[in-house]
Amino acid sequence: MSTEKSQTRNQTLTFAVAAAAESPTETRVSVRDFEFVVDEPESLGGANAGPNPVEYVLGALAGCLNVTAHVVAREMDLDVRDLEIAIEGDLNPATFMGKREDGRAGYQEIRVAVTADVDADADAETIDAWLAAVEARCPVSDNLRNATPLALSFDRRE
Repeated sequence: MSTEKSQTRNQTLTFAVAAAAESPTETRVSVRDFEFVVDEPESLGGANAGPNPVEYVLGALAGCLNVTAHVVAREMDLDVRDLEIAIEGDLNPATFMGKREDGRAGYQEIRVAVTADVDADADAETIDAWLAAVEARCPVSDNLRNATPLALSFDRRE
């Protein structure tokens, strides 16, 4: 076993972003050398300057599934080409909008459809094992499937 893999196995990585409100709906987010805008569509009171937060969640899931799918395929010696991921999520905004106190503010269900060209000699059992490993090992799907502690704090500006 290589030292790099052994270090990765026991190492916790910390990821961080910084964000600043540009308006009540628009947020500018900085991460590493990148910057992106989060906003609401005009129909929800925003300026439509970028995807909204819950759309970014779906996009993050798609990106993470893509990376994980290729990592697992390489480990399984499975050739995966032309991978496409389509994701839909159902969300009732009533809790977010303060119109009800019961129910979830977030997605009630997320559906993921994966389409790809895989090895012709890969049987259904191999593809099922690949997909199960992808779902189990994808960090974003893990965060969506399981409760993750969230520590929210506040600092008053003087």
